[in-house]
Amino acid sequence: MEEKKYTVSSNGGEFVFKTGKLALQANASVLARLGGTEVLATVVMPGEPREDIGYFPLMVDYEEKLYAAGKIKGSRFVKHEGRPTDEAILSARLVDRAVRPLFPKWLTNDVQVILTVLSFDKENDPDIVGLNAAAAALSISDVPWKGPIAATRVSRGGNEWLVNPSYTLRTASELNLVVAGTAEKTLMIEADAKEASEETVFQGVQFAQKQLTSLIDLFSKMQKEVGLPKMSEPEAHDSEEDGSGVDPVTEAERFVGERIGAALFTGPKESKSSRKQAVVALLEALEEHLRTLQVGKEKRKLAAGEASKFIERSVTAAILKTGARVDGRALSEIRPISLEVGLLSRTHGSGLFSRGETQILSVVTLDSPGSEQILDTLEENDTKKRYFHHYNFPPFSVGEAGPLRGPGRREIGHGALAEKALVPMLPSKEEFPYTIRVVSEVLGSNGSSSMGSVCGSTLALLNAGVPIKKPVSGIAMGLASDEAGNYKVLTDLQDLEDGPGGMDFKVAGTRDGITAIQLDTKTTGLSNAIVKETLERAKTARMEILDQMEVVIAKPAELSPYAPRITSIRISTDKIRVVIGSGGKTINEIIDACGVEIDIDDDGLVMITSESAEGAAKAEEWIKNLTHDVTAGEKYEGKVTRIMDFGAFVEVLPGKEGLVHISNLAPGHVERVEDVVKLGDTLAVEITEIDEQGRINLRVQGVTKEPVRRNGADRGSRPYGGRGGGRPFRPRRP
Repeated sequence: MEEKKYTVSSNGGEFVFKTGKLALQANASVLARLGGTEVLATVVMPGEPREDIGYFPLMVDYEEKLYAAGKIKGSRFVKHEGRPTDEAILSARLVDRAVRPLFPKWLTNDVQVILTVLSFDKENDPDIVGLNAAAAALSISDVPWKGPIAATRVSRGGNEWLVNPSYTLRTASELNLVVAGTAEKTLMIEADAKEASEETVFQGVQFAQKQLTSLIDLFSKMQKEVGLPKMSEPEAHDSEEDGSGVDPVTEAERFVGERIGAALFTGPKESKSSRKQAVVALLEALEEHLRTLQVGKEKRKLAAGEASKFIERSVTAAILKTGARVDGRALSEIRPISLEVGLLSRTHGSGLFSRGETQILSVVTLDSPGSEQILDTLEENDTKKRYFHHYNFPPFSVGEAGPLRGPGRREIGHGALAEKALVPMLPSKEEFPYTIRVVSEVLGSNGSSSMGSVCGSTLALLNAGVPIKKPVSGIAMGLASDEAGNYKVLTDLQDLEDGPGGMDFKVAGTRDGITAIQLDTKTTGLSNAIVKETLERAKTARMEILDQMEVVIAKPAELSPYAPRITSIRISTDKIRVVIGSGGKTINEIIDACGVEIDIDDDGLVMITSESAEGAAKAEEWIKNLTHDVTAGEKYEGKVTRIMDFGAFVEVLPGKEGLVHISNLAPGHVERVEDVVKLGDTLAVEITEIDEQGRINLRVQGVTKEPVRRNGADRGSRPYGGRGGGRPFRPRRP
């Protein structure tokens, strides 16, 4: 192939897309560049479909190559890139959620999209470059896909909208929003915010859509010039000759259609198990009916699959026609909520959140700053993370048996979403210097366990005594829609309602604004009217949940007696080396003597972690004394550390000595220093002077005689030259 190059300018810079040179054995490949960030997108689809799988086998992988940022893996023993980082998995999910809805329902071929980050300029995020590269590659490939679409990131800085902002600008922004779709419809949203209003978020979606037009036009041009013909739907064929003469799909829809009202809509079915039993009974009756008609096994299996889809469509149709939900709720009604805190006796904090059959147990652990997570990824270099949320989804939560393995992509994604929702409400490190880990255990799942984790985490943090700024709650909004454009937004989505034409629109926030959003859809895109209504309805639901949460716990509790105690003080940055000491000698001495952990930030924040208040107080006083700048007039009690002919040295603070000249040891004349003090004695002294060289001059408290002035030269070869009465010091003859 001949290499082709396409460019388009946007407010975020110039995008460059190249195809025809790299990875030519893939169905399609595109190298995308924005600034100095380059991502290669490849699309591969084997020729044969997979039989009897019941789902579309799409794989989206995001590969971070450390050479892209000029880095070598930090491990001394493993230098090869290993399993994907959490950040890479989240980027892969971002792309997956944007492109998945546009594949046809009949496609069962394996499709794999691999995004390889080849170059990273530390300014332009590879996830947006990769998502657009994937959209371009899918557009020009022979894979059936209803694109093109495009994606952009926008941030709100002051009163200005920024397109594809740098990392620094994003950190300071009120709202960071990733939108994928077209200029009219939205397919995917990912957002984090600092209590942004619903109106601001909606304006951000509209602004982002305007940025997509030029990219979509470019992808359409690429499709026309270098695109391959799309694979068409294969003709249906009988896999088994049975001679029944019955169209199994038509018969299945007729049979189920006549009975679904009695099965699901004669009265509220409030539990997931009751709804599941009703569907299973209906499908078993269909199986028996088709057997009596002598329909073959393969055709019966095909009919059962289509019948399941028909049931989902029927649930949607009932909602659209009459507003009837299978469990009897109104469209805006939330399932019953149950809340509890402090369940576990020895943990630092715990909260149990139940909404319908979704049940989340969130547990907080507090530890010293030394337990912070260090992130060493393509985009971040030795960045410390003091708050992290982990999400576990065991098989029993959905009534299934299965192997227990490490967290998968879904668990990492849901954990990150709940984490994102709480981060803006966390206290500053100076105010609350603990490292905070929250683990949400999904004990039951039927509709938005991730938003349940947001609520459970808030309960647990408050129970642990973490002074979060405001409580945070979350809700998952659903959608019933058809191809004619009819729709109804559903509050508190669950099981059968998440079918074709649906969405999972999660919104989390406080009473004053949104902190996180995640949207997935099973449509070809949401209109702005749907987005706007969903945001407004989600706010109402969020307030209702917060009302109930605040009845149970409205403000932080007392810190758990089982949590370590952390004392934080701030010192001058030029005193850090004093606390650490040569080779860490001083700080290790404090740690050993006081039984504490000490962490010092570069800005001078010192955090002392201790199981005992006594040890923490002792270490704090030690550090304050080490870093204190003494002034004339201050009084101390200190030990005599050295005795000279001309006076005694006294340690007034750790590592700080001053001289009591012989004339200031006692009232009247003193012939010999040893006549007044001995090594190791404790003296009550007062600082009389800090000389121009920073040396401390002392006198014993109560001695009123003015100190003898000494010049710096005397203090050179024989320190503090001079005897009592100010007579100059002369060396003794041998």
